[in-house]
Amino acid sequence: MNLNEYRKKAKKQTDWAPGWEAIDSCLNRLYPGVAPKHHYASPLPSRAIWGGDEYLDGVSVFESNQGFLHIVTYGMSELYVNEESFGGEWSKWGYEMTMRLSPSEKNDHMWAVQRLSSLAHYTFTTQGFFEPFQFFTGDGTPLKFGSKSMLTGFLIVADPELPCVDTLHGKLEFLQLVGIIQQEVDALLNDSEKAHLLYQRISEENPLLITDPARTKSYL
Repeated sequence: MNLNEYRKKAKKQTDWAPGWEAIDSCLNRLYPGVAPKHHYASPLPSRAIWGGDEYLDGVSVFESNQGFLHIVTYGMSELYVNEESFGGEWSKWGYEMTMRLSPSEKNDHMWAVQRLSSLAHYTFTTQGFFEPFQFFTGDGTPLKFGSKSMLTGFLIVADPELPCVDTLHGKLEFLQLVGIIQQEVDALLNDSEKAHLLYQRISEENPLLITDPARTKSYL
């Protein structure tokens, strides 16, 4: 599609959201014919585009045939028609965030949605974006609010089932946040190069890097 075709479609279809469609296409390939188990949309007046403080327009939660939940954000990339973004190198921040949660969290996953929302707020307000093999230390308290979970930080990796794609607004990656325990956080703070080793060791036992708040084992 060239810019003129882009303009014509935007004029004809006033609610067109090409970036949103690009995310949906990726998810349809991974989950053909499957609708999200949940979809959470932020209220229009609260969205940052309208002056609010919500930086994610939506979050979809899929339930895999293995029982785990797969959470995907909408809002870190350019979702809506924007001629200035057409043909760019990266779509806004260039990624959407994902998480995979253990089946035990099937009925208790809003803490993860809230964490992703907070990280979106962090990125948009501080310009601090994420890349693979970075890590987020948190404040030492459990990622899962009100729990005794040992997970206190995140390792950031490429989602193992959602590859980088080219969209009308530029490249789009899916970055998965993997919960890590404080011992692993401390090891990464001492030597950030261990992020690759941590990823390797976790993925050997857990190829899809599913976050389980009950995990106590350290891989570093």
